[in-house]
Amino acid sequence: MEVEAQIRAAANLASDGPDALALVSGMRAAVPAGFVRDHSRTVLGHSNGVFTAARHAMEHWLAFDLGWVQVAHPRAPIATGQVVAVIAHTATLWSVNLSRIVETADTPRLFGFLYSTTPAHVEQGEERFLIEHHEDTGDVSYTIEAVSRPRSILAQLAYPYTRAMQHRFARESLARMRMAIKRETS
Repeated sequence: MEVEAQIRAAANLASDGPDALALVSGMRAAVPAGFVRDHSRTVLGHSNGVFTAARHAMEHWLAFDLGWVQVAHPRAPIATGQVVAVIAHTATLWSVNLSRIVETADTPRLFGFLYSTTPAHVEQGEERFLIEHHEDTGDVSYTIEAVSRPRSILAQLAYPYTRAMQHRFARESLARMRMAIKRETS
């Protein structure tokens, strides 16, 4: 099925994450049984200009523009209810994973979103992506936090590899955002 058809079909799919994360505060409670938590963070810089550049990069889905991972529609708005199709190419396999944005933040010091997987995703869980301009230190940070477990039989059978790809995504997404900010602010 082509990506466009999958996205249209997902419009009626419910999000099925564990409701374990809050966009701004992170973990609501303990990690649900069977799920794992990942948390990655980087400081992007220390100014309003850095925050503006980071927001721009996030709005254009640059954190997902990794070569082996990309958003199918990089012009899709970051808005509650938006279905996000992430295309991944790993170990000679292509997959399209659909999630729904369930919460957004858009303030002078916060920008980001929390999405929850749909049944059309190889994992089950939630992931948050947050740009924050910390008033106390002036730091502008980018945080990725996920709570997930394998859904598909392939992801279960290849669990160590799946975990390695999740860690790779986090590392490369942080690096991609640092690179985007460096280009924008140089």
